[in-house]
Amino acid sequence: MRAMVITRFGGPDVFELRDIERPEPGPGQVLVRVIASGTNPVDAKIRQAGSWAQIPFPAVLGYDVSGVIEEVGPGVTEFKAGDEVFYTPEIFGNPLGSYAEYTVASAGIVARKPANLSHVEAAGIPLAGGTAWEAVIRRLNVRPGETVLIHGGAGGVGSFAVQFAKAAGARVIATASKANHPALRELGADVAIDYRAPDAVERIMKEAGGSVDAAFDTAGGNVPMSTLVTRPFGRIATILPPNGDLNALYTKNQTLFGTFLMREGARLREMTPLFERGQAKVVVDEVLPLDEVSIAHERLDSGHGRGKVILRVGH
Repeated sequence: MRAMVITRFGGPDVFELRDIERPEPGPGQVLVRVIASGTNPVDAKIRQAGSWAQIPFPAVLGYDVSGVIEEVGPGVTEFKAGDEVFYTPEIFGNPLGSYAEYTVASAGIVARKPANLSHVEAAGIPLAGGTAWEAVIRRLNVRPGETVLIHGGAGGVGSFAVQFAKAAGARVIATASKANHPALRELGADVAIDYRAPDAVERIMKEAGGSVDAAFDTAGGNVPMSTLVTRPFGRIATILPPNGDLNALYTKNQTLFGTFLMREGARLREMTPLFERGQAKVVVDEVLPLDEVSIAHERLDSGHGRGKVILRVGH
């Protein structure tokens, strides 16, 4: 099968198109023919210096899959060949991600693709959407009538977080650069604030009527600000390690949730109805063929762009 392989860490030019052996599903596993693969910032972090992920070389990166089950391993009863599925592969110790024509996964982390979405759209959901769902719905437990602050609302995780918080009945304040404010409003944000504005904290507090009920930092470095604008006994979630002055976290009796996505098919099944009802959508910025993965990684390295860059792998 065709795959984009790396044999060392480095820049976007380390990818090589190779013909490698197709994997076989073991007990409890499924073999998936990859139609589309999403790209995420974690892909670039591993490509640059990913020894922390314990992935042996040669390695195939990629942690978003939408495709078709080709074969099921012994003991798998919930899926059959021909089922359209999506999921996010494991990262740690996994040398065969989704930048390949086939990949294998535990059946327990796989779910049926939302029926109304194309494979390209579905490939943009599992990792970023799953992270947003875990934070907004499961950890922060956002409820109708609450006011929620989403830092980095136009990014991969943030764009889903805005939509999920809105679907949960919250009033959503989201931060992003001014150029992305129209996009935030399209996603459902009630208020868009430029995170670089010198009066950003004051504006958030004014728009929230004093304080927000919950805050989610998808961009990093915003937990200290979040403690200032979140009410006493409020909730804060982050996908990156917090740093800076966190004194208000304990003086205001706030709860801080670290959010690192564990692979789980049930979470994908929980999310699916929102996409099938049109309450959430995937923002796809660009679709590239598999062998142009280096272009996708140049975009990831730049930190710019709105929406997901998806690799079209198969048909």
